[in-house]
Parts: sequence; C-alpha cells; structure tokens
Amino acid sequence: MTRPATCRTLETTGSGSAARASGRSIAPLRRRADFLRAARARRQGTPGFLLQARRRDADEPGEGIRVGLTCSKKIGNAVTRNRCKRRLRALAREILPEAGHPGWDYVLVGRPGATVTRDFAALRADLLRALEAVHGPRQKSQDRPQ
Repeated sequence: MTRPATCRTLETTGSGSAARASGRSIAPLRRRADFLRAARARRQGTPGFLLQARRRDADEPGEGIRVGLTCSKKIGNAVTRNRCKRRLRALAREILPEAGHPGWDYVLVGRPGATVTRDFAALRADLLRALEAVHGPRQKSQDRPQ
C-alpha cells in the first residue's frame, strides 16, 4: 500500500508545465533564516501582494529558484489564508520558472483583502511587473541597510 505524500512542494507537476519546458525548477524556502534574509533584501509592493527577493551568495547551497509564501492572520481565518497561499503558489508555479532568475530567493507576502479577491490575471501582471522592478537597476528606495 502506498502512503500519500505528506509534504507539498512548489516543484511543478504535470506534462505541460512551464518549468519543465524551461528546465528550471522551483524549490520551497523552508528555514526561518532564509525568510528573514529575503525580508532584508529587495522588495516590491503590488496591489495584490508584496514581493521580497534576494540573490543567494555563492557559498550558500542550492541551485535554481527558491520560493516562500507568507499569509499572516491579518489575511483572515484559516480558510482564507489557505486560499491566499494556494493562489500565490499557483502564481509562482506559472510565472517564476520563466521570469525568475536562478540563484534567487523569492517570498510572496499576501495582502489582506487583496490577494484572495483580486483577479488572477491581475495578480499575474503584478508579479511580472514586480520581477521587472526587482531585477532592474537598483534605486535608492530599494537600497536597505543590512
């Protein structure tokens, strides 16, 4: 008898996934320290969520793109938070294999009232715009003391 999978990852599944076509995989961020490092790095706010991104150092293990999701209790009850995380996870699976940069960590932070109710096409456009801003030339507002 096979046991059901107990841990879901952000790695893409399915035959037509964008990650398989591009050869890039997405791994989940798991350690608190990784989330904290991303919070101190570049950020870009959008109407639907906040994107935090950082390039990993050369001495850090791991390849490819790593993604973390955060939906606090400000989002709502457990059902709403889970819906928020499902939407952000689907967004990351769809967009990051193509538009994300290997060697970077990304954290998607849900916004109260917006992430769950915003149209998915608008969330998709938000993520593409945020990635362009994060990977574009740094401006003074993005420079944060470490």
